[in-house]
Amino acid sequence: MSAGGSPHPPEKLYEGYIFDLDGTIYLGDELLPGAKELVERLRELGRRLVFLSNNPTRDPAMYAGKLTRLGLPTPEREIVNTVVTMTRWLVENRPGAAVFPIAEEPLRRALREAGVHLSENPEEIEVVVASYDRTFDYRKLRIAFDAIWYHGRAELVTTNPDRYCPLPGGRGEPDAAAIVAAIEASTGARCTLNAGKPSRVMLEAALDALGLEQGECLVVGDRLYTDIKMATDAGMDSALVLTGDSGIEDVQRAPEHERPTYVLDRIDRLLPGG
Repeated sequence: MSAGGSPHPPEKLYEGYIFDLDGTIYLGDELLPGAKELVERLRELGRRLVFLSNNPTRDPAMYAGKLTRLGLPTPEREIVNTVVTMTRWLVENRPGAAVFPIAEEPLRRALREAGVHLSENPEEIEVVVASYDRTFDYRKLRIAFDAIWYHGRAELVTTNPDRYCPLPGGRGEPDAAAIVAAIEASTGARCTLNAGKPSRVMLEAALDALGLEQGECLVVGDRLYTDIKMATDAGMDSALVLTGDSGIEDVQRAPEHERPTYVLDRIDRLLPGG
C-alpha cells in the first residue's frame, strides 16, 4: 500500500517488535483483524515482543490481563507503559524528591511501591507530575500552581503528550496534554520531560525489556506523532497500521523524514509475504 511508506510488506523478520496497543493490537475490547495470528506466529518464530502504551490509568498487570482475556496470553514483563517509565525516571533521576502526582491510582500506587515520596504540600513539592487524570479539579491545579509559581521550586513533567484518548465509536476524552496546558497557562512554566511516546525515555525502556539494540527492532503503531515519531527520531524502522488514529492522508502530508518505513492496512501484513 503506497502512502509515503513502502508499498510492500516487510521482506524480513526483525528480532524484536515494539507494538502500540490501542488502535494497533486492539480497539476497545476487541482484537483487530490479524493481531492474534501475527502475535502467535512471531512467538512461534522466537521473536521478542513488547507492548507499549501512553495510558497511565492502567498498570502492566492490568494490560497483561486484558490481552490474556482477549486471547493473547501475555506476561507482565512484555508490557511497558507510562506507569513504568515515569516511576523509573523519578527513581533514577529525582531520588528522594517530594512528588505531587496529578494522576489516577495505578500510577500513584506504583510510585508508593517504588518508595517515591508523595506530597500535596506546595512548600515541599519538587516535582509535579501531570498525567491523564479523570479526577483533575481546581484543587489539584491550585497545588501545582502554588508549588511551581508561588514557591518557585517545583518542575513540571508529564507521563505522556497525548491531547486526547480515543474511545470506541469514534469518541475520545481529554488526556494529559490538557492538564499540562492548564498548568503551563497559569504558571508560565514549561514541561521539562515527557515519559511516554515519542520520547527516548519510553524507547529505552522498551529496548531494555527486549534486551535488544534498536537496529534489531521494528516499531509498530497507529499514530504518526507518537509511535512513528519515536522510531523516526531514533532512526529506526517503523510500520504504521491504518486501523487507528492516523490515515494515508496524514502520511502524505508528513515530511519525508517523519514517514514510516511501511504503511499497512492490517497488522498481519508485517509477516513477510503477508
